[in-house]
Amino acid sequence: MDSIGEARVGGKSGVGVLDKAVGILSFLAEGGPATLAGVVRGTGLARPTAYRLLSALEAHGLVAREEGRYYLGLRLLSWGGRAVGSALVGAAMPVLEALRDRTGESTQLYVKEGDRRVCVASVERTGGGLRDAVPVGAVLPLGHGSGGRVLLAWSEGAEAPDLAETRALGWAESVAEREAGVASVSAPVLGPDGGLRAAVCASGPVSRLGEHPGERLAGLVVEAAREIQEAGVR
Repeated sequence: MDSIGEARVGGKSGVGVLDKAVGILSFLAEGGPATLAGVVRGTGLARPTAYRLLSALEAHGLVAREEGRYYLGLRLLSWGGRAVGSALVGAAMPVLEALRDRTGESTQLYVKEGDRRVCVASVERTGGGLRDAVPVGAVLPLGHGSGGRVLLAWSEGAEAPDLAETRALGWAESVAEREAGVASVSAPVLGPDGGLRAAVCASGPVSRLGEHPGERLAGLVVEAAREIQEAGVR
C-alpha cells in the first residue's frame, strides 16, 4: 500500500501526526463518509491511531460522526471561504450560474492539486441528476474527464501530442470518462501572466449532449472561462 503522504497528500511534511491527520481528511474528502474500519483500510493507519486522530479531529469540528460513519466537519466549510483562491471562486460563481442558465447543464470550476483535481465551485442544473452533479471539495483524477485534460494540457511541461492538440483547440470534451452516461466540456482559466489558474466545465447526460458535446457547449464554455479571467484580473 502507498504511504498516506504519497497517496493522499502528495508529500510528507516531516511532522508525522500532521501527515496522518491530513491523510484522514484527504481520504474522507475523496472517498466520502466511512466507518472506522474503512478509514483504517483507506489510509493504512493502525486502528488505535486512526481512532485517536478521528476523535481529535471530531473535537475540533474537522470531522463529524453519525451512525458509526465519519464525515468531513462543518468547520472546514467555514475555513474554505477564507482559503487562498477564494477570490477566484467569488469571481467564478456568477459566471458559472450564467453558464448553467445558458446551457441548462451543471457547471464546475476545478483546480489542479498534485496529480488530482479538486472541485472548488459547483452549480447544479435545475432538476440535475446525481451523476453529473459534482460537489464542492470533490477530488477527482486528472486522467479522466475534460476538466482533468484541460488542467494537464495547460500545465507547465505538458508535451504529450494529445495535450498539444487540446491546447491548439482551446478546450476539451469527454464522454463517459469520469462517470458512465455523463459528457462534459472544459476550458482553461488563465492568469494575467498566461499561467493556468483553473478549468471551467459544463457537464450533463450523454443522452442530451450526444457523443460530441463540444459542438453545443465549447463556445459557451470558452466564453465563460474568459469572463472568469477578466473578473479575476480586475
